[in-house]
Amino acid sequence: MRKKRPYLIAEIGVNFYDTAKVLEISPLEAAKLYIDKVAEAGIDCAKFQSYKADTIVSKNSPAYWDTAKEPTKTQYELFLKHDSFGEKEYGELCKYTHSKGLDFTSTPFDYASADYLEDMVDFYKISSSDLSNIPFIKHIGAKGKPVVISVGASYLSEVDEAIRALREVGCKDITILHCVLSYPTAPEDANLRIIETLKRDFPEVKIGFSDHVAPDDTMMTLAAAYMLGAEVIEKHFTLDKTLPGNDHYHAGEPEDFKKAIENFEWIDMVLGSGEKTVLECERVSRREARRSLVLTRNMKAGEVISKEDLIPKRPGTGISPVYTDVVVGRCIVRDAAEDTILTWDLV
Repeated sequence: MRKKRPYLIAEIGVNFYDTAKVLEISPLEAAKLYIDKVAEAGIDCAKFQSYKADTIVSKNSPAYWDTAKEPTKTQYELFLKHDSFGEKEYGELCKYTHSKGLDFTSTPFDYASADYLEDMVDFYKISSSDLSNIPFIKHIGAKGKPVVISVGASYLSEVDEAIRALREVGCKDITILHCVLSYPTAPEDANLRIIETLKRDFPEVKIGFSDHVAPDDTMMTLAAAYMLGAEVIEKHFTLDKTLPGNDHYHAGEPEDFKKAIENFEWIDMVLGSGEKTVLECERVSRREARRSLVLTRNMKAGEVISKEDLIPKRPGTGISPVYTDVVVGRCIVRDAAEDTILTWDLV
């Protein structure tokens, strides 16, 4: 994972199913098209979701999303629309993603998915919805791969319990993502300072942000998360935010991600290195804007310089005022006019 700008995950999820219908292509073709666009946008990782409706939710589980945007009334109905992929399809998508120079992962929502994904994913992603599913967390953590875990809709004690569970089974590479489990998240609910809280309370792991705030022209939510220390940033990805369906309405399009990356790079640029030194662009200004010791009167060779004979003036090309006490009491070695900038060869 990159150490400068944040490692960026495009949460494709199952959005490609809706795009497949619109473009009248197969879901697999649509998924590959999404991967193409993720690569073109300069994102680091393409992420999917692996589940079956029958193992993720009971048939009467109510919707918890904005039904004005996604009108499906039960979770089961929604998941059933997007659960046709299995090991074969994700295996093909893994190879295709890697051929594009991207990392690949898919969030497993059951044990079977977690097992068949083991040889595919570059890291496991655990959903906020499974934060209290400690046996499942341990099952994933024991596989020896890096784990990224979202912690939306949780108390700090629950986060601590999940991280302890991962460590108990030997997981050493852990990233916690601050997340708000609300679709879309209102900007005033983003609560990005939780990133600082997590960095303080879990200093030994990486901290990031999984974003559900609807994108705007500035993409400042992600920029703010990075400024607060997010090392990994995940956001839902779509090719068309206006599509009806699961996650399009709060997802970012390729141009949104490009804007976010531009923001990260600009932040990196203006933050600089942190080393306090004289920059090349300051050298002339430093010389011309600092002060030198300047004579207040005409002086003859051999005269002793008093404090009253000196005034600090710009530019800083002569003796610095820091050496005033060294200069006072010495003699002028040759005639010098008032307003002469003193140099060491004059005293």
